[in-house]
Amino acid sequence: MSDCLQNCKITPYYRNLLDSLGLDHPLRRTVERRDDCTPMPGELADPLGEESHSPVPGLVHTYPDKVLLFATLDCAVYCRYCTRSRLVGKSKEHGAEGRGLKKNQVASLACFQYLEQHTEIRDVLVSGGDPLMLSDADLDDLLSKVRKIKHIRTIRIGSKVPAVLPSRITPELAAILAKHRVWLQLHFIHPAELTAEMTRACDTLAKAGVPMVSQTVLLKGINDDTDTLAELFYGLLERRVKPYYLFQCDPVLGSSSFRTPVEQGLQIIRELQGRISGLAMPTFAIDAPGGGGKISLLPNSQFRREGNEIVLTNYQGKEYRYPDPKT
Repeated sequence: MSDCLQNCKITPYYRNLLDSLGLDHPLRRTVERRDDCTPMPGELADPLGEESHSPVPGLVHTYPDKVLLFATLDCAVYCRYCTRSRLVGKSKEHGAEGRGLKKNQVASLACFQYLEQHTEIRDVLVSGGDPLMLSDADLDDLLSKVRKIKHIRTIRIGSKVPAVLPSRITPELAAILAKHRVWLQLHFIHPAELTAEMTRACDTLAKAGVPMVSQTVLLKGINDDTDTLAELFYGLLERRVKPYYLFQCDPVLGSSSFRTPVEQGLQIIRELQGRISGLAMPTFAIDAPGGGGKISLLPNSQFRREGNEIVLTNYQGKEYRYPDPKT
């Protein structure tokens, strides 16, 4: 299997949604295998440099006071533009097990020992994979272990489950998340995902007191226009999900058909600022390739172009390059 070719996985719910939208709907491109994944210059298997910032298997420590903790490498749906496609949706030899990680047992004792020893850590983002694919009991156990560490103040979970498997969101699950004071960072990419089932899932979470924000990836031909994103962000806000980040698509292997020019994203933000409520506005950002962290881009942001790359400066004053071919 090619390093940029994932297996295909989709829930019956999301398949039915796509079928109802028609054969030509752009959302299909995000999950159905296509032949448009040829690696291009500047693309990387690990675009965020996570493996070089992993002191123990199952944990990434890029920022001084924040870490990413892998809860599982299982997902309800495999997204073709996934930053961690090197780990998720691959065969054993090419995926997680080839890197010393077990698909369903990632957050090891070493991870929790590391968290306890590093008292500078304040914020833990539990991710994967999708943590909400764990059973209630396993998720409760993992969150209990994190919450017992006194210097950790914030726990976040990144998930696409409400968009692709909303039936997983039950009052029992919501109660666990509320008990551990978890912030949910939910992944939505198109207003077609804002279904009645998704709305009920968000209502269940909101009624339990679980705060929710959204993260959206800007994707060529799928949501890269002002009208689509305005509808998405207002729709999320109606469902008590605060739009948080709009991300430039990471340069993962085989992602060129999904990536938009950086200037296009900036133009969309300019147009959105004149159209939607400030409460519905996300922050446009690039995750600096190689592990530089998130770099926010404003409509008047200035960056240096060198050939088919733009040069970005992160919070440490270090420069990072993002592949951005001239159009």
